Amino acid sequence: MTRTLSDAERRAWLRLARTQNVGPVTFAQLIARFGNAGTALREVPRLAQRGGADELRIPSEDEAVRELDELAKLDGRLIANCEPDFPHGLAATEPPPPILSVIGNATLLAREMIAVVGARNASALGRRLANTLARELSDAGLVVASGLARGIDAAAHDGALGGGTCAVMAGGVDVVYPPENAALHERIRAEGCIVSEMGLGVHPQARHFPRRNRIISGLSRGVVVVEAAEGSGSLITARFALEQGREIFAVPGSPLDPRAKGTNRLLREGATLTETAEDVLAGLRPILGHAFREPGGDGPVRPADSGSEAEADRIRHLVEEALGPAPVEIDEIVRLCRAPAAAVLIILLEFELAGRIVRHPGNRVAWT
Repeated sequence: MTRTLSDAERRAWLRLARTQNVGPVTFAQLIARFGNAGTALREVPRLAQRGGADELRIPSEDEAVRELDELAKLDGRLIANCEPDFPHGLAATEPPPPILSVIGNATLLAREMIAVVGARNASALGRRLANTLARELSDAGLVVASGLARGIDAAAHDGALGGGTCAVMAGGVDVVYPPENAALHERIRAEGCIVSEMGLGVHPQARHFPRRNRIISGLSRGVVVVEAAEGSGSLITARFALEQGREIFAVPGSPLDPRAKGTNRLLREGATLTETAEDVLAGLRPILGHAFREPGGDGPVRPADSGSEAEADRIRHLVEEALGPAPVEIDEIVRLCRAPAAAVLIILLEFELAGRIVRHPGNRVAWT
């Protein structure tokens, strides 16, 4: 159920999203458990302490006010994932980013998007094709999303500026990365839109880029990969797109070019062979204008208290025994512990808030 947050609720939502060790999954579980961000903020120190943490960094009310004020000075805004103007594609991911900072033309987020991504060390022909594809897809009415990286991303943004482009940042919306794209960043801010789930002034780190890639694919109906070596970030974006039920398009390349290894593999695995914008449009026409596929299930399970303190300690010991340095599926932990799923989830929530476990793809967790 969507609703517009009050100013006080928005600050609480922002503070909870920026709290240490709170990622999208933990945020969703906290809201499911406590009903609102304000109550969750009061309870997370207790949960973190039970998980073994001495303290938990929670942004102050003043810090939240400052971030919102600074964003407003950039003619930007913060959109929570419960609000009606949160991008529909991201709202259909599981779980969505708790918040999104937006500068530029936020109305573009309501339009249909296609992602165009690829190698940073792209060939001249690859950059030219990405630019052409983006321009023609933009002319056809699609907003082109990408990550403002050098190479294919920059070429795609440049080609789509006339019709609409969205840059998804790994750092804050105000942090230009790489620095060589400063002029393009300014043009997109003036003519397109720039979004991020990170706070203002945050410089991108390696762990931020997969989260950025998940947003790129989540915003879009499909992902076009122009050039991508094996193990590249573009293939991570394609993997997220598959998990989210998006269409995958890949441009074929020479087997002798390492930048074609990833795209050629995507083609062998069933991606749509793409040489022109029409190849992409033909694949998208059956789904454009229809709602995004909603996440499976009934949303996050509401973690519940484990009953008595003795029972909580017993389950906590079982969860500790089930966890290890290698990622293990949460369903497997529940099976091994022979405890109610909600009770196991609250223990895992405590451990995560304490910074003792880390989440991995496939709903898996491991000790940090």
